[in-house]
Amino acid sequence: MSTAYKVLTSEQMESLLRDGEFSGAPIDLADGYIHLSAAEQVTETVDKHFAGQTGLFVAAVDLTALGDAVKWEPSRGGQLFPHVYAVLPLSACTAHGPLARDAYGAVLLP
Repeated sequence: MSTAYKVLTSEQMESLLRDGEFSGAPIDLADGYIHLSAAEQVTETVDKHFAGQTGLFVAAVDLTALGDAVKWEPSRGGQLFPHVYAVLPLSACTAHGPLARDAYGAVLLP
C-alpha cells in the first residue's frame, strides 16, 4: 500500500500548507511519530479520536516518498498502522480536503 491518510484540524492543515511540513499533532509529538491510517482505517480513526470535532481535513500521503521513515506497527486490536518517524513534508501529500462522509457515514478520501 503506497497511500495512507492523516486527519488534521483546520489549524494543523493551515500549518502544513503555510510551513510546507507538519511536525505532528500533540499525540504524535508525545508518541514520537506521526500517526497515519490506511484507507480502510480512516473512518474508525475519525470516529474514535475526533468524535464531535468539526473543521477537520484529510490529507493523502504518499508513503513511497517517505521511504524508511514509515513503519507499519500494531495498534488498535493488533491492526497495523503506518507511523512516520520524521516530519511530514507537504511534498508527500498528494491530495487534501475537508473531511466529508458518504450517506453511510464513511469518510470520503481525497
